[in-house]
Amino acid sequence: MQPNVTIPQRAPPLLRMLDSVLQIGLVGLLIFACSRIILPFTGILLWSVILAVMLYPLHQRLVVRVGNRWSATLIGLVSVALMLVPLVMVVTSLGSSILEFVSGLQDRTLTVPPPPPWLADFPVVGQKLTDTWVLVATNMPAALAKYGKMLGGVASWLASFAGGLAAGQLSFVLSFAVAAVLIAYGEGVTEFATRLLERITGSKAQGPRLVAMTAATIRGVAVGVVGVAVIQSLLIGIGFFAIGLSSAGILTLVVLLFAIVQVPALLVTLPVIAYVLATEATTPAIIFSIWTVIAGLSDNLLKPLMLGRGLEVPMPIILIGVIGGMIA
Repeated sequence: MQPNVTIPQRAPPLLRMLDSVLQIGLVGLLIFACSRIILPFTGILLWSVILAVMLYPLHQRLVVRVGNRWSATLIGLVSVALMLVPLVMVVTSLGSSILEFVSGLQDRTLTVPPPPPWLADFPVVGQKLTDTWVLVATNMPAALAKYGKMLGGVASWLASFAGGLAAGQLSFVLSFAVAAVLIAYGEGVTEFATRLLERITGSKAQGPRLVAMTAATIRGVAVGVVGVAVIQSLLIGIGFFAIGLSSAGILTLVVLLFAIVQVPALLVTLPVIAYVLATEATTPAIIFSIWTVIAGLSDNLLKPLMLGRGLEVPMPIILIGVIGGMIA
């Protein structure tokens, strides 16, 4: 009789334990599968949250006039247009330039200006650069035969780099679209985040405080990044217009977009400096080069001054976050 008494007493706890293990295992498997699905879109989702937090005060102002859905839709459409139009312009301009370059090589009508006189006096590499430039300007087939493999590697790297930048801009466009959806459900998202932090911290006072501090930090850093980008692009644009570049407006807009997404502005300004040094008089070209380099590096001074002003978060943490985000 004793075995018949003990077995029923031990069976229910064992079954409950097996049920718990099965439930935890299924939940873990579901989390793993969902994380594998969401992982490729993590960057877009993070940018979407940041953009939604940054644009939510604008949404609150527009809600009074046009309503919740129309406000979110208007913000999304304008933001996507502001990102797509410059991207299309830049891609179209690059495509036409590459097409003209290739067609000029094929029919041998491509002309290269002679090197500037000061290039030969440049230390160490000046004479080699001058000889190479003269060869390209006077005998393009011989230059291609001599440097074709090197140029092919550089061209493939530039194509890959340009493709990466284009993909980054497109992901930024998608982030604005997703941010518009988050903005439309901003109140519900805020309540969920507040309840989650209340549950984690165990304090109903800490939940709203942490949500408010997080939102203020994101907005402060974002406004600081955008403000630095605007100042930097204006400084660089002054140089573009002063030297008389025909595409100064488009180049300034490209610099602004690069600065906003934390891509160094020198990637745009260095080729422009090389072009100006090759085509303009020596004195204005040198003045332009010095001004453009200083303006391109000005963000290193402006960011510590403008980021996170008036926030509770310590400045070292903000700087580490900005630098880490740029590296990522």
